[in-house]
Amino acid sequence: MQLFYNPNISEGNTTFSFDKDESRHIVKVLRKKVGDQLHITNGDGWLFEAELTLVDTKHCTVKILTQKLQAKRSFNLHLAVAPTKMNDRYEWFLEKATEIGIEEITPIICDNSERKVIKLERFEKILQSAMKQSLQCYLPKLNEPVSFKDFIDTSFSATRFIAHCENTDKKSLKSLLKPNNDTVILIGPEGDFSVKEIKMALATDYIPVTLGSTRLRTETAAIVACHSVALVNE
Repeated sequence: MQLFYNPNISEGNTTFSFDKDESRHIVKVLRKKVGDQLHITNGDGWLFEAELTLVDTKHCTVKILTQKLQAKRSFNLHLAVAPTKMNDRYEWFLEKATEIGIEEITPIICDNSERKVIKLERFEKILQSAMKQSLQCYLPKLNEPVSFKDFIDTSFSATRFIAHCENTDKKSLKSLLKPNNDTVILIGPEGDFSVKEIKMALATDYIPVTLGSTRLRTETAAIVACHSVALVNE
């Protein structure tokens, strides 16, 4: 199954038209014809099965055959991850986390962050592509970048963890995770969280954790955290 994404399709639609770029892709790249069936999601959980009724490089139209709301997962994972120095590493994290399963991502600007300018439009496209590739119908929410302080000052009902490299008393993340439990995990920049930031997080009830015995890159640590939550909830 090949999955298309368009946020403008919604429950109750009986027909739908693609924009010029997507229409051209359908005709020129996929070489679809009238009568061919497509699967479309709006990123909010809906899966639409549709049939092409008009094939044109500027205006492809489909008739909606079926529509079904996919079930949400029994837990919510929110990763707050500091931007990496190289954009492609953060993009890799976004892609893989989406494939594994994640609900929300917030870039956090920390004391040791080397990159503080984020290309959200580019990141959104990475998420959309990964969602389609992994045949999922829920698009992860990508938030605007915020400072570390502003993030930890935000109220969350989820269990909260901070993964850092300081030699202090920490337990392994996997030993503390529980199934069907909403979770927020902080992942720091290449230079790790500052001592000040760690103290601030602990003062707001974040639990210090380790992700293993080796030092991980930011994007690797984020994927390990994401996969740990996925495994606990299998």
